[in-house]
Amino acid sequence: MVRSRTRADAWLLPRAVVALRVRIFEKVNGDRAVTLPNATHGPEVFERVYAHPAANGRSEGAGLSDLVWYWLAPGPEVHQEHLEPGERYQDVAATTRRILARNSEDLMASAAHAVASALDTLPDTRVGLVRLRDLVMPAWAAFCYELVFREPCPSTARKLITAHADDVITALKCTGLRHPRRRARLTAYLRDRVAAGHVPHRLPASLSLPEQVHYLQGTFFNTAVVQLSEATAHVLLALARHQDVQRRLATDAEDDRYLTQVLDETMRLYPLFGIAHRITTDDIPLDATTVLPAGSVVCFSYPDYHATGYERPDEFDPDRWADLAARDVHHIPYGVAANRPCPAWRLAPLVLRAAVREVLGRFRLDSTVSHTRSIPHRAPCLLIPRGLLPGPRRLSALRSFVRLRDGVEDVTRGVRQLVLGTLMVLHARRLRPTERYFDGQRAGGCPVPHPERGDG
Repeated sequence: MVRSRTRADAWLLPRAVVALRVRIFEKVNGDRAVTLPNATHGPEVFERVYAHPAANGRSEGAGLSDLVWYWLAPGPEVHQEHLEPGERYQDVAATTRRILARNSEDLMASAAHAVASALDTLPDTRVGLVRLRDLVMPAWAAFCYELVFREPCPSTARKLITAHADDVITALKCTGLRHPRRRARLTAYLRDRVAAGHVPHRLPASLSLPEQVHYLQGTFFNTAVVQLSEATAHVLLALARHQDVQRRLATDAEDDRYLTQVLDETMRLYPLFGIAHRITTDDIPLDATTVLPAGSVVCFSYPDYHATGYERPDEFDPDRWADLAARDVHHIPYGVAANRPCPAWRLAPLVLRAAVREVLGRFRLDSTVSHTRSIPHRAPCLLIPRGLLPGPRRLSALRSFVRLRDGVEDVTRGVRQLVLGTLMVLHARRLRPTERYFDGQRAGGCPVPHPERGDG
């Protein structure tokens, strides 16, 4: 989840600040961590280790887990991505599959309606300036609510979900501190709904009522909302920066093949995860002479893996996929089947296509901001209503303003990320949420997380 640095950082921030921030996050991993692929072990080793059955530890024994749990609180101990292998994970995973089990047409229609409702709030007679992630997050909050509750999302719930998801991703990117009370308000809302029997799905029987609430909150109203929002922002920002690609999509609204190529290229160049870490539960050979001992922390770098095996890997080029199949190249935007792939691997491409079509049907996109994997700026973009032809001078002035503001924000944000990231690393190390949880498990009990402190 932590990416070392961005091109914008390298251009605009003092090298000492960047190096210090990188060092702080590397230190969290401890001395028994290895990142793949690297200069010695390439993409083939990455693939083999990622799929190895002993690369299945999720949280216990990694210093980085304390920080991840700190960011994901409350309830990271029952988050589907962070549950250790076993019966509880199988129970949770089966529930997630049941909730996501809807036909493609319904999913796409629901996504299009949710995005359309968000776009309805925008003016259609003048150029608007938005941050794409902020624009679409309420839409995906409503979409995920409908998945879980099978009913339209009331505005109260949409606001609670959006505030919670935004707080999680803002803290994770170190552009702001956590607000546990803000998160606790969604927990209380979901607790009332679950206790009243308003969830029309059989929830995991292996989880207590508070754990069922945290499961829903973490899986659907944190990760799902955040990842769909980030993915949509990446695709739309890529289109805003590559007008030829955007024009081709807008001209042929039925060309799903080319839109799929755009999605594949976006997820290749800007994967939603920077690094996913696993803890080895047995020895794993890296080569004929090197073995990863049990208890090692393996950090799988999606961006580095996705950059191998392609010509001009740093360029955004959807046409490269005209003759490529994702299964034959280094491309795992939703993980690998052998190691707990993203449960939304089927849903995500469907609803992203519907969302992009809905936006392009109403607006032309234009942006001059930097585009990095982590998009900490939340993707500023000009939205030009279809049929509106702004004067060249006005559009040029708006584009210059967006570029200038982005440059200034990059500098100030980089310093803020360094300071706030350091504070959160230290706070997470003091709270030790992962270590305390597993210590409690081994002692025959489990400390109850305190949502107001966010130490669960």
